[in-house]
Amino acid sequence: MALVHLESKKGLALVGQLEDSDIKLLTSEKSPISWYYNWSPTPSNIIGNSTLFIPLIHSLETLGERDIWSSLDGLPSSSQYMLTFNEPDEAEENGGSYISPEDAAKAYIEDIVPHRNSSRSWQISHPVVTGSERGLNWLRDFNESCYEIDPGNGCPADFIAVHWFGDFTGLASWLGTLRGFYNSSEFLNTSILITEMALPQGVEDDNISMLEQAMSYLDGLDYIAGYSWFGAFRKKNANEWTGDGVSLLENNGDLTGLGEKYLGGDTSDFKTEDDSDSGSYVLQARRSTILLSLALVLGVMNI
Repeated sequence: MALVHLESKKGLALVGQLEDSDIKLLTSEKSPISWYYNWSPTPSNIIGNSTLFIPLIHSLETLGERDIWSSLDGLPSSSQYMLTFNEPDEAEENGGSYISPEDAAKAYIEDIVPHRNSSRSWQISHPVVTGSERGLNWLRDFNESCYEIDPGNGCPADFIAVHWFGDFTGLASWLGTLRGFYNSSEFLNTSILITEMALPQGVEDDNISMLEQAMSYLDGLDYIAGYSWFGAFRKKNANEWTGDGVSLLENNGDLTGLGEKYLGGDTSDFKTEDDSDSGSYVLQARRSTILLSLALVLGVMNI
């Protein structure tokens, strides 16, 4: 089955607390955003079901939460895809889940893989590592541990999640590295979902240049199911590590120049009539073709 092209591959990585008006702007009817995630198994109470939510089992602690699977299985039927273990090679204080490859493999096989064949039939990603040699080594050790536990199956996955922080040349190189790592028959042509990318500490013009190159490149690759920019926040909410050059929003809630490039228009193009009503959480209906297309792209492999 050939990969199909999404009407838009663009997603939203929700970081921290956003104003109601910020979220409505970024996910308005005219916005190209078709999916989002928030580093959590629980969706935003502001974004409606018309924008696809992809839950994340962040860590072993998340996996051990009471009723985690009943909560996940209670999500709208459009939520078919699940991210697992956020940056297990990174320290917790830096946002990682810091899990050893051996412990991750055991939990993945025992507690996550069975849900691929449940009534919900979740499609799952491998743990998403940092875009670094350390991350690649973690994946190698994870893979070895998987086959030590289950020699016949290892750790099956339906798509691969990717993080990259750096320039466009590095992004293209990292994708090539991961494609080389996942070159065995069971992962051949598996879709890739980039859930974080940006140029930290770069000025806005440099981030715009990186974004333009990345979008042109990624939109032309069939194996890229989608991507989300790490910067869905106002400049004042950027931290020292990211710098405010990655921000999609100005301090007043308007789009930055970078935000305009990402959404493909200026602020007025995406504001809705009820933006002044901060208590309204209801978003306009989105086109169902976006969700159908994403389902086809990420569901192309059933490993």
